[in-house]
Amino acid sequence: MAGKQISLAAAAALIADDAVLSVSSSSGVACPDAALKAIGDRFRATGSPRNLTAIHPIAAGDMYGIDGVNHLAQAGLLKRVVVGSLPSGTSSMESPPIWRMIVDDEIEAYNLPSGILYHMHREAAAGRPGVLTKVGWDTVVDPRHRGGKMNERDCEDIVQRVEFDGDEWLYYKSIPIDVALIRATTADERGNLSMEHEGSYLGALDQALAAHNNGGIVIAQVKRMAQSGALPPQSIRVPGTLVDYIVVDPDQMQASQTLYDPAISGEVAAPLGEFEAVEWGVGKVIARRAAMTLRAGETVNLGFGISALVPYIFLEEGLHGATTWVIEQGAVGGLPLRDFAFGCASNPEAIMPSPDQFTFFQGGGFDRSLLSFVEVNAAGSVNVSRLSAIPHITSGIGGFIDITTGARNIVFSGNFTAGGLQADIADGQLRIKREGRFKKFVPAIEAQTFSGEMALKRGQTVTYITERCVMTLGEQGLTIIEIAPGARLKEDVLDQADIPLRVHPDLREMPAAIFQPEPMGLQLTDKAEATS
Repeated sequence: MAGKQISLAAAAALIADDAVLSVSSSSGVACPDAALKAIGDRFRATGSPRNLTAIHPIAAGDMYGIDGVNHLAQAGLLKRVVVGSLPSGTSSMESPPIWRMIVDDEIEAYNLPSGILYHMHREAAAGRPGVLTKVGWDTVVDPRHRGGKMNERDCEDIVQRVEFDGDEWLYYKSIPIDVALIRATTADERGNLSMEHEGSYLGALDQALAAHNNGGIVIAQVKRMAQSGALPPQSIRVPGTLVDYIVVDPDQMQASQTLYDPAISGEVAAPLGEFEAVEWGVGKVIARRAAMTLRAGETVNLGFGISALVPYIFLEEGLHGATTWVIEQGAVGGLPLRDFAFGCASNPEAIMPSPDQFTFFQGGGFDRSLLSFVEVNAAGSVNVSRLSAIPHITSGIGGFIDITTGARNIVFSGNFTAGGLQADIADGQLRIKREGRFKKFVPAIEAQTFSGEMALKRGQTVTYITERCVMTLGEQGLTIIEIAPGARLKEDVLDQADIPLRVHPDLREMPAAIFQPEPMGLQLTDKAEATS
């Protein structure tokens, strides 16, 4: 059973032409970057492996130095990618290689919900045909829309609408895996894997099972080796019986721009005083208003962007711990990190495997979700995943559709316009100095990542918060219920939307305290009181 450790080059040589490769990673979190680089290096040197199908339930790589899937972005190496999300770029001049291949129709490309992708692995591992679900209904992954296809390549339909037990469902067919490329912290000589330094376990076990049970191989990249039997059995996240080969990268990053922070893996508790307050500006104003929608005792999901600032608003207001934050990578509780480190939490109470976290989300077990938006149409539908003009600025669906399908309360946060918006906040008043070049409330959104029509049918409560107004979704579309002090209803709001917006007859000002730089003295209603 010994001898599982091999070199990176030897591991890359195990990948056969036409293989289906599943990679466990979330941007820079737990990314087996050295192994991916070795595969890319082998192709440049030998022209093999060719025509791979690469599956990434969440993005592999980031814009901060972990190249991830971009190591594979070479003509001839990739045939198809099936992703939850992809590394994003920062401007039109910084398009990652994988995005260029997708936009230029060089490869087949699909974008599916991250949780569904994990569950497709679980179904494949158990020999079941696929996932039957409502997740994705009337969105970009629905065959009535794009069916998850990212470009114009002529490729097969991998999502179907089917009838079962008197109802209609989306059916995502299982994909047998030839190679699972996963990551851990430590491997013993028998291949048992522990993840004591990882900020997320992601779906490594499900991916390993999908490959092993399909007769494929499992390659694990780790930081270090241990003697056989040295790891406590309860610390093992993937048993050695599933692991065929081990490669060692002692310099693997824990997360984007983070070599190792023990607070991320829950080994120590970092002092809360070391976290910086949110910088004053419109983003903080929006995050503060979003914070006011929450109730003490709620379990709250967070998405990337302005929403990720809300835990820091709570910290500033002395409310840390009043809610439990949950993110798709698996962290429960603690203080979710923001910016490049998003996907981990400092001082988490628990770390769940991502597939199980997504089961929690899809079933609606949480109270509220705070998410971002790119475009919104008159029906309240949201695009967060696709912009043809600058495609790599968005990262794709990720867990957005998994989360919004089951969420009872959804708060979308973002600027009212985009592209150069300048706004000043002084003396408790908002002044738009320069309007953004791009309207975000538009008649037709490019990709329907969230269906306003379905939200109304499900009875979901949906709120849209911007720096200048707050809107809610109802049967007649979007209604403005609050306006920022200093903002002009016609010039700054109604004229800056290309869709009709209703104005509530009892239009109120947004709370004055959120427009003052000092802490606002936020008080939360208890969840039990709010629902009684």
